[in-house]
Amino acid sequence: MRIALFLQCDAAFLVISVAAVLLRRRSAVAAIVYCGSLVLSVALLAGALGRLIAGASPDGVVLPIGLPWVGSHFRLDALSAFFLVVINLGAAAASLYGLGHNRHERDQQRVLPFFPAFLAGMNLVLLADDAFTFLASWEFMSLASWALVMARHQEADNARAGYVYIVMASLGTMALLLAFALLAGPLGGYAFATMRASGVTPGVAGLVLALVLIGAGSKAGLVPLHVWLPLAHPAAPSHVSALMSGVMTKVAIYAFVRIVFDLLGEPAWWWSVVVLSLGGVTAVMGVLYALMQHDLKRLLAYHTVENIGIIYIGLGLALAFRVFDMPAAAALALTAGLLHTFNHSVFKSLLFLGAGAVLTATGERDMEHLGGLIHRMPQTAFAFLIGCVAISALPPFNGFVSEWLTFQAILLSPQLPSWGLRILAPAVGALLALAAALAAACFIKAFGVSFLGRPRTIAAERAHETDRLSIAAMFVLASLCLTAGILPGVFIDALAPVVKTLVGDRMPVQIGIDWLSIVPIAESRSSYNGLLVFLFISASASLAAVTIHRLASDAVRKAPPWDCGFPDANPATQYTATSFAEPIRRVYGAFAFRAQERVDMPTPGELRPARLTVEMHDLVWEFIYDPVTHAVEFLALKLNRLQFLTIRQYLSIVVGALVFLLLVLASWS
Repeated sequence: MRIALFLQCDAAFLVISVAAVLLRRRSAVAAIVYCGSLVLSVALLAGALGRLIAGASPDGVVLPIGLPWVGSHFRLDALSAFFLVVINLGAAAASLYGLGHNRHERDQQRVLPFFPAFLAGMNLVLLADDAFTFLASWEFMSLASWALVMARHQEADNARAGYVYIVMASLGTMALLLAFALLAGPLGGYAFATMRASGVTPGVAGLVLALVLIGAGSKAGLVPLHVWLPLAHPAAPSHVSALMSGVMTKVAIYAFVRIVFDLLGEPAWWWSVVVLSLGGVTAVMGVLYALMQHDLKRLLAYHTVENIGIIYIGLGLALAFRVFDMPAAAALALTAGLLHTFNHSVFKSLLFLGAGAVLTATGERDMEHLGGLIHRMPQTAFAFLIGCVAISALPPFNGFVSEWLTFQAILLSPQLPSWGLRILAPAVGALLALAAALAAACFIKAFGVSFLGRPRTIAAERAHETDRLSIAAMFVLASLCLTAGILPGVFIDALAPVVKTLVGDRMPVQIGIDWLSIVPIAESRSSYNGLLVFLFISASASLAAVTIHRLASDAVRKAPPWDCGFPDANPATQYTATSFAEPIRRVYGAFAFRAQERVDMPTPGELRPARLTVEMHDLVWEFIYDPVTHAVEFLALKLNRLQFLTIRQYLSIVVGALVFLLLVLASWS
């Protein structure tokens, strides 16, 4: 499949977007949009997967649009092919889900035109091969996703989410614009091929890294640039939330990898220190934020922050090993990061679609208002449980494999000659282990409070299973979670062309290893066999079930269940999401959230209830964004007088600005 066909598919997305506007009053418009998006996404997925597996050589084209002296460059290589697989897999699942879910969507006319446009923008970013085309596609993607977030703008929280998102998106675009300007240099070589050939000084390269961390990191959700993500992702319709959290954040990962590993040249050792530190902090803070939530979609959004941190840990390790000429270790670390990119897109899309099914059936996102859904939505509960196990990095599912590979890369860090990295890498490994443990606790809470126990509200008691197409979309993703967990060697080998292009080496070929095991470096060091783990778990569970049923007494024994001292059958006596997280909040809340608990206990004889009030603070927002907001407001008020100057004063300002820019240009040249 040549790159021209990929571009034609992207153009077809835009045609569908226009058709959604023209046919907005037709009852079949939703089916047209989602069916068309599904077909195009599957076609792009198949084409990209075929090129990735075949190891096809890069394919490029220049179109006479865009900047007059540059044109629009498009290129399809192994890196863009891999991310095209990630993006279009999630897009196909979201389109299939939307096909069944559309009859429940109350704001269809605000969603349908922008859904295929959003898909087109993400695909164009991956194919762009010059700065102008990349930034134009990036901004188009951001604006389309912003419009989807604002689909329900009547709700005050959604309007605020859209405002914060567009501000952070603008900041990210500006940072990437400056990064590309530095890479282009004074001669203005905006094509990526020119940037690769020209090179930059170490000082400029460090500045570009900082700008890329701001530009791509703000879109991906790196702490402290993550503040828009838990606001915007829950505000969007559920299948759009799956795209934003599971797919769009991967476009930001692509931007970081493309610029830092491809365009920026040889890295400096301290780059890995910055990336590793940000990754470790992001992973732990993301999961701590998630544990404090009782909104199911917001909890999932914060877990995106955590998993972005895990991906950046792998990328940071790859940079460290690449600097010190350890290509095999760099290949392992980069494979771990890219494999987790794929895995996260699968299980996070699954979880958001499951949360959307719960929201459709109950009208609730608050876990405190759910409970008992496993009896009313058994298929959704089963699919959601698979997603919970996968994101908790438990075998035999895919999340375990990529995190295990990341730990294997960390175990190679003592071979680094830098003492700083020898200390930092194990410390980040400890943060990763903590994040993994807390993630498991968080999803025990999410699944247990939402699906187990008794219904806490009438809405949960009256819930019903979602439609078949939505269930099919969830089960496709659930099956991929299992497949990538028990046959990880297939996925690792598929990543080999990407990894070899970026770091000059690859992991050992996995397909030929006995029993379909995976070996990161050498079999004498470590290996993992997901298939045998799966067979062992299945056999053990089956044997235990058969043994219990065969050997247990046939007599029926009835007795009241243990009620923990609360014989009242009121569902309010169950564990809540808040009470489940209380022990963890008391351990980490003081420094992470400045959490304070206040107990209002009635005196003996009073009939009013006791009340527990928990006050928590978002320190990132309070110490970074609040001061910036107040400073901008102050400057805006001071600069307001510029609206009332005379024509002579305006001309003087224009002339002064022109002279200043000419001086800057002269000094740069």
